[in-house]
Formats: sequence, C-alpha cells, structure tokens
Amino acid sequence: MPSHALPLRHLLLALAVVAIWGTNFVVIKLAFAHLPPLLFGALRFTFAALPIIFFLPRPAVPWRNLAAYGLLIGVGQFGLMFIAMNGHISPGLASLVIQTQVFFTIFLSMRISHERVRPRQWLALALATLGIGVIAAHTSGVDGDASTITGLFLVLIAAACWAAGNMVNKQAGRVNMVAYVVWSSLFAAPPLFILSLMFEGWPAISMGLQEADAGTWAAVLWQTVGNSLFGYAVWGWLLGRYPAATVTPMALLVPVFGMAASGWWLGESMPAWKLIAMALVMGGLAINLWRRGG
Repeated sequence: MPSHALPLRHLLLALAVVAIWGTNFVVIKLAFAHLPPLLFGALRFTFAALPIIFFLPRPAVPWRNLAAYGLLIGVGQFGLMFIAMNGHISPGLASLVIQTQVFFTIFLSMRISHERVRPRQWLALALATLGIGVIAAHTSGVDGDASTITGLFLVLIAAACWAAGNMVNKQAGRVNMVAYVVWSSLFAAPPLFILSLMFEGWPAISMGLQEADAGTWAAVLWQTVGNSLFGYAVWGWLLGRYPAATVTPMALLVPVFGMAASGWWLGESMPAWKLIAMALVMGGLAINLWRRGG
C-alpha cells in the first residue's frame, strides 16, 4: 500500500523538481542573450530526443498521438512562451501565467469528456481570472519588467496549448512519461527549426550558434536533462508511489521559485500588484487542487 505522506528524502526530491521547473524561467531568459527563442526551443527538443531515443522504446501509442503532443507542447507551449519571454513578459510573470493551463485543462475536459465543473472550480477560476486581470492592468513595462499585453496574451495561448497537450497525453493512457516526452520531441524540433529559419533568419541562427558560450549550452542542457528528463522521471516516480493529492500540490511552488529566482538573478521587481496577482492565481490553483484531493 502506498504511503500518504512524503518522507523527508522524497519531499526534498519533489522540492528539487519544482525548483528546477521554477528557476528554469530565468535560465531561459539568460539563454536569449545569444540564441533566438525559436532556435533555443529547437535545440531544447533536439537534445531531449537525441541520443536518448536510442535507449528508450517507443511508447505503445499511435504516431499521431506523439505528433500531436510534440506539436502542442513543443511549438505551441514552449515556442510561444519563448517568444513572449524574449522581451514581452518577465520570467517571474511567465512562470505564474503559464500555470493557468490548469483552468484551460478543466475547460477542455468539460467540453471533450463532459466532466462537470464544480462550484469550487468556478471559484478557483474566478480568483485566477482576477489575478490575470491585475497583470493585464499593469502591462505598461514599468518597473523594468518589459511586460506587455502581447506577452501576456502569448503566454495564455501557450497555457492553452499545454492544456490541449494534457488532453492528448490523457488519450495515450498510462505510459512512461520520459519515453513519451523523448519520442514526441521528434515532432517538436523540426517545425521549430523551420519556424526559426523563416522568422529569425539564417544570419541570426548562425550568429547565435557562433556566439553561444558555455553558459548558453548549459542552459540548453538544463532544459533537456534537468527540466524534461530528470523532472518528468522523478515526478512520474513520485506520482506512482504516492497519491496524486500528496504530490501535485507541490507544483504550486513552481511560480514561487520562478518569481524568487527572477528577482534574485535578474533583478525583477516585486511591487504589491505583482504579489497580489500571484496570491490570486495561486489561490485559485490551490482551491482546485484541494478539490481534487478531497
């Protein structure tokens, strides 16, 4: 029988994952000093697939499922989020807004699976919507954050793509998530390379690769090994060992790590409105998680 409490070593392991996922937004921003965003995304998914794909068997799901997941997560979620983070929204806010994928997932589940939305979920959605409204009201780029309505809109679309990817993943059934991510990356990298060539151009790609230093490649490695492979492997292992209601609330700490890391490393300011927005969005997420665990 699985335990319903995380022992200290597994609690620390879960904290390590959410810390990696949270600080990853700062790592992304630092990589843009040399690499254009779409090229960075293409490299991320290339190294998520190669050479690991030769050591993991393909999940027993249709190719179209892997392709849909790869396109939605690779191009939709990360491609759009990377573009937004390249001067349109701060890493801290991006780490917070992208969590609205939870509510997009609820909406899609309601439309596709005809799941009933409970009163607590409506309250959770209302709180998160208020939080997003607070952010939208402060997208003038003051405080040196360079956050714009375009950046907010792009991250919200990225969150919707993440939610759609969740639906595709749900259709795949119980699979090895590491293998699933690795094989689906085959369908994310090529279109990102093509889009990079079309919109960023070969001169920017060539210059980015030439100027990329050890720190830039460390950021790519952080994305692939830390964020994708280690993160998904450990999170999946914890979910297999403990009830979801015990593990999933830890994900609430992702934007906490994201905003704290952005403030520390990048000097992102944390005015009162930003803290209020974070409290509203995370309050909505918490209410939704408590409902699931009840």
